[in-house]
Amino acid sequence: MNSEPRNHLQRALVTLGVLVLVLTSSGCTVATRYKKPDVPVPEHFQAAPTSEEPNLDEWWQGFADPELTQLVAKALQSNLDLKSAVSKIRQAREQEVIAAAAGLPSVGASGAGVRLYSKSNPLAGLTGAGAPASADSSTNLHVYALALDASWEIDLFGGVRSAVEAAHANTEAQEWQLRDGEVSLSAEVANDYLTLRALQARRAVIAASIDHEDELLQLATARQSAGLANELDVNQERTQLARDQAQLPQLDEQAGATTNALAVLLGETPETMQDELASMPAITDATPEVGQALPAGLPSDLLRRRPDVRLAERRLAAATDEVGVAVAKLYPSFDLIGAASLASSSLPNLLSVRNFAALGIGDVMWPVFAGGRLQANLRATEEERAQAYFAYQSSVLAALRDAETAIIRCTTEERRLGLLQSYVSAASSTSHIAADEYRNGIVDFTTVLGAADAELDARDALVQSRQALAQARIALYKAVGGGWRGSNTADGAPAKH
Repeated sequence: MNSEPRNHLQRALVTLGVLVLVLTSSGCTVATRYKKPDVPVPEHFQAAPTSEEPNLDEWWQGFADPELTQLVAKALQSNLDLKSAVSKIRQAREQEVIAAAAGLPSVGASGAGVRLYSKSNPLAGLTGAGAPASADSSTNLHVYALALDASWEIDLFGGVRSAVEAAHANTEAQEWQLRDGEVSLSAEVANDYLTLRALQARRAVIAASIDHEDELLQLATARQSAGLANELDVNQERTQLARDQAQLPQLDEQAGATTNALAVLLGETPETMQDELASMPAITDATPEVGQALPAGLPSDLLRRRPDVRLAERRLAAATDEVGVAVAKLYPSFDLIGAASLASSSLPNLLSVRNFAALGIGDVMWPVFAGGRLQANLRATEEERAQAYFAYQSSVLAALRDAETAIIRCTTEERRLGLLQSYVSAASSTSHIAADEYRNGIVDFTTVLGAADAELDARDALVQSRQALAQARIALYKAVGGGWRGSNTADGAPAKH
């Protein structure tokens, strides 16, 4: 192509640039800019304030259990729900690209080569000569063409910009959805694992009680043989022993169900998880770890790290940007359309200046009447924004409730645990004294059975209290947003996937 069509094209581009500059400089964004709402929260929780900042990323390390640490790490890597959440993040990022593409020019290129051959001459009547086509005339036509077309909808009122910001906010919401899943998953794994260990500890308590009941049965049998006790003592002890033994299958059933629940969290089959946990060291002292206590008076600012709160805030931002999209639809849209083409009947002459043609169109579309559809759409998006704002406020209040409730549970269960430890010590001493006095004929066998039963109840209650305290601390870690990777970064932003 020589310089003449190139000059035409350059002038067209300059004209297009000037038009765009005029439109964009005179335009304005009609959407309301989003501002993060300020929801008031107390400066500290009910306990005494503290400036100490706990490490929330891997709070389960405080339980000093390598098996728990391994299970949580594996769950965060293999859980199927988290994998689905990562996929949703990638999908949301592609939606960002789609939204941004609406603000860019669209350019297309095409080419064609046509050959028409006919033994008749159907075009002869169109030449204007008026002579009819001869019987032996024929047609042999060649056409070659190259074309370039472009269109651009100018984002004069910020509709595309709002859509891009909404898509970005939705992507961030999906990222916080993933982090919320990590928080819940780590808490569920820890809860199930510690429940399993508590069931094993309770089983160890009952097994020890069964051994003690065996000793008492031998003692009652020996005293009966010596004529110092009657058959009632022996039958009472057999009844007590059978009652304790009957509790073991129920605990085994609960342990199996808990193991299967862990398998689902880790994305494994129940059989695989059972084999994996079979290698765990057995609990013999009935004192599973209860975890580390968080410092008293955690600053309530930790709640802002909760992924579910951040998720609700990002959804509010997306809903606000969607209002901007709806507002922009009430205003006219400006489209620039351009096309350039080369067409010739001879391929060698296709690039000749004589074959060049260009077209430029400026198009304005204003929705003058749409039956109230656009106004209704705007009102609907404004209601969605209001709902998102209420949901954000609710998430903050729920976060405060969860944290305060978990603090109360931790405090009260710590007191209960201390009392139960004294209860176990007294019950154990009473049981030994009763057995010795029965052996010496000072008390009857009913006293021995009552003391043994009280000791078993005390030890079982102690194990369950330790489990309750551990779960209360897990709930507190979850309530303050612990358990997602990167939670102690400066801006709290999730890592990219």
